[in-house]
Amino acid sequence: MEVESALSSYRIFNAVAEAGNLSKAAKDLFISQPAISKAVSKLEQSLSVKLFTRNSRGVKLTEEGALLYEYTCSAFESLRRGEESIKKIHSLGMGHIKIGVSTTLCKHLLLPYLQNFMKAYPHIRLSIECHSTKETMALLEEGKLDIGLVGKQFRSFEFFPLKSIQDTFVASPTYLANLKEREPGLTKDSVSLLQQANLMMLDDKNLSRLHLEDYFSKYNLHPGQTLEVNNMDLLIEFSKIGLGIGCVIREFVEKELAEGSLVELTLPHSLTKRTAGFAYNKITAQNDSVKRFIDFYKGEQSE
Repeated sequence: MEVESALSSYRIFNAVAEAGNLSKAAKDLFISQPAISKAVSKLEQSLSVKLFTRNSRGVKLTEEGALLYEYTCSAFESLRRGEESIKKIHSLGMGHIKIGVSTTLCKHLLLPYLQNFMKAYPHIRLSIECHSTKETMALLEEGKLDIGLVGKQFRSFEFFPLKSIQDTFVASPTYLANLKEREPGLTKDSVSLLQQANLMMLDDKNLSRLHLEDYFSKYNLHPGQTLEVNNMDLLIEFSKIGLGIGCVIREFVEKELAEGSLVELTLPHSLTKRTAGFAYNKITAQNDSVKRFIDFYKGEQSE
C-alpha cells in the first residue's frame, strides 16, 4: 500500500474506531459510507486481520484493531505536534543556526553583535563553535556549519563583509626601551626591530599567521627569535607584559594603544588590510533562520 493511500486508510480507520459507526464516520469525514466500508475492507485485507466486528449499533474494535488504534493514535498525535512545531517556527521565527568562528573574532566581532540579534529573534537557537578559519571553512564545505565568521573573503562562498581589520606590530614601552638599550641604533620604525626582537605571532593554522608569512615573503624579511601561540588574546597579553613584539589586529588593541600600555611600530611597509565577515553558501542562505541572521547584520551595517 502506497504511503499516501495508507495514511488515508488509517485516518478512516481512526474515524470509524472513534465514531463506532460507519455512517457517523462518513459524516465526520465528509465522504460516502460505501467509501468508508471499502477503505476499511482494503486495510483489513492488507493486514490480513479483522479490525472491526459489527453489531446492531455499529462496529467495535477487535483485539487486533484495538492494538492498531493505539499505534495510529500515537502516530497522528506525533504528526499534529510536528505541524504545530512547524507553524510555531514560522510564526515565532524559531530555528537553529550553527556558526563557526575563531575565539578572537568571536570575542571582538561576533559577541558585540549577538546581544541585539537575540533581542530581535529570541527564539532562534545559536550554536557557536570556535575553530581556526581553516577548520571553519572545511566544516562549511562539509555542511556541518551554516555560517563562518572569517578574516577574509573566500571565492567559493557567499560573503557579507562586517569589518575592515588591520594587522600590525605592537610592543610594550618597557620592552622597546630595553631593546633600544641593548641595540642603540634601533627605532620603532626600523625593520631591524623584527630581526632583533622576540617576535610573537599566532601558529600556522591561523589566517593571521598566513597573512604575516606573505608579508615577510613580499618584503624579504627574516625575523629572528619567534614565539608562537594559538590565541590572539594571549598574544596581546604577552605583548603588554613585555615578552616581545606581537603581531595583532589593530582594532582589537585600540584601548591599549590609547592608554599607552602598547606602542604600535610604524614600519616602512604596513600589512595590507583584510575584511572580516560572514561566509555562507547559497543553499544555506535559503534557510529562514540564516536569512534572518544575514539580513539583520546587513541592516545593522547600513544604519
